[in-house]
Amino acid sequence: MRRFVILEHDSPRGLHYDFMLETATLLATWALAEIPVTGKIIPAQQLPDHRRIYLEYEGEISGGRGTVRRWDEGTYLLSKRTNLMLELVLDGNRLRGRAKLSLVDPECQSWRFEYWTEGSPTG
Repeated sequence: MRRFVILEHDSPRGLHYDFMLETATLLATWALAEIPVTGKIIPAQQLPDHRRIYLEYEGEISGGRGTVRRWDEGTYLLSKRTNLMLELVLDGNRLRGRAKLSLVDPECQSWRFEYWTEGSPTG
């Protein structure tokens, strides 16, 4: 299983949470507007892939881009993937359940993030 991390990112743009999924070479990354909670749909913005060092890194980011602190980490299994959606099984320190990333606006790379522990997503 591959690893994931959620970093609390206090940046000049404001506080958000970077959700990062380990791939073969990099980290696929989305900025979540809020902390993931069960059953809540959270706006997410896909960001450029990040270096794998962020799986372990906490501290100041170069170039005045703020600081990051690990909020959660663990492993994930990709259970379903289409062009418009990723569905994952998360086994983290805080998040243990299923998550779904759905593409809302391809032009703006706007997504939504859902997390739940049993049953099905909210929509």
